[in-house]
Amino acid sequence: MTSIVNKLKERRDLYLVAFSLFIWGMGEGLFYIFQPLYIQKLGADPILIGTVLGINAVGMTLSQIPAGYLADRIGRRPVMWFTWMMGVVSALVMASARNLSGFVVGLLLYGLTSAVLAPMNSYIAHARGDWSVGRAVTFTSAMFSIGAVLGPLVGGAIGERFGLLNVYWLAAALFFVSTIVILFIRKQAVEARSQAESQPGLLRNPRFVMSLGLILMIMFSMYLPIPLAANFLQNERGLSLASIGQLGSLQNLGNAVFALALGHLPALTAFLVGEAALLVVSLLLWKGSGMGFFGLAYFLMGGYRLSRTLSVAFVQPLVGKNQVGLAFGFVETINNLALILTPVLAGLLYDRNPLLVFMVSAGVLALCLPLTVWFRTAGRRASQAVLDRMGG
Repeated sequence: MTSIVNKLKERRDLYLVAFSLFIWGMGEGLFYIFQPLYIQKLGADPILIGTVLGINAVGMTLSQIPAGYLADRIGRRPVMWFTWMMGVVSALVMASARNLSGFVVGLLLYGLTSAVLAPMNSYIAHARGDWSVGRAVTFTSAMFSIGAVLGPLVGGAIGERFGLLNVYWLAAALFFVSTIVILFIRKQAVEARSQAESQPGLLRNPRFVMSLGLILMIMFSMYLPIPLAANFLQNERGLSLASIGQLGSLQNLGNAVFALALGHLPALTAFLVGEAALLVVSLLLWKGSGMGFFGLAYFLMGGYRLSRTLSVAFVQPLVGKNQVGLAFGFVETINNLALILTPVLAGLLYDRNPLLVFMVSAGVLALCLPLTVWFRTAGRRASQAVLDRMGG
């Protein structure tokens, strides 16, 4: 009994982060799935919607490496606190906006809050106690997703009755509560800089660089069917906001189930599961009709979240202890680079023919599955050969 209590105490901060993310997930779930629809309501066409989402991802991408670097230098907690507070401000800006340009400012600010991912995952990796990194990051991701299950249902109901703008005010309130919780996490020690300087540079680590290339390919292929799915279902299949909200809840439920059930898997295996799941998603949205097929598609989107979450666990063994924050920053930069490219491509395809989005994504995923298998075998041998030559 004493041993169990001690282990729970070791993971105190992990549980606080998870609880804060649970509340944040409730807030983000209110509006996230409706974001493209609200941008459309403000006057954007599919190409502009994709461009806006892509620009948002640019901000998300540019913030990752600096945030990871700062986490290794000044500590993870200050960066986490700052980004949590910025999330509250960004939600208030979006709620106050009355035109597309004002809303985009808030959206860009919210995108910058993703800078928290590298410091937060690094914090989680150091607060996990006797858990593996994969288990710890998927547990916190699952808590976020569980919180987000209710968000789309409530957001859809509020959007239909009072307008989508009002969901941002409620989201801001929930973000504020989440921020109060995160202020109670404890400070973690910053690794000695002299020790960090003895580590080889990350970009001179061939296994790490090869891993980044693999992650980019996988995230690009998996995210392609997602960004304009809600627009497709509303515009081409006639679904209401309430129905799309139900699908969003199923998506978040899928995120939680995938994380809790499969979070123990090796990252490369999880990548294959995720690619297979998103291939089925593309086929269901392309060929399916009715809420049953669409609901299954949204549930299976959890494969993307699982793969993205475990991407940090994939690289963690490849880098030095003092480089974890910066390494996670590189990984999240790559993850967000996919978020820049895919919405723009999806918008171009959608403008030409809405079904093309899912036809192309199915083809890309069918190609990426065997490539991922190849990377797992030949890629590892190639990187090891490079290391052997360097050592020789």
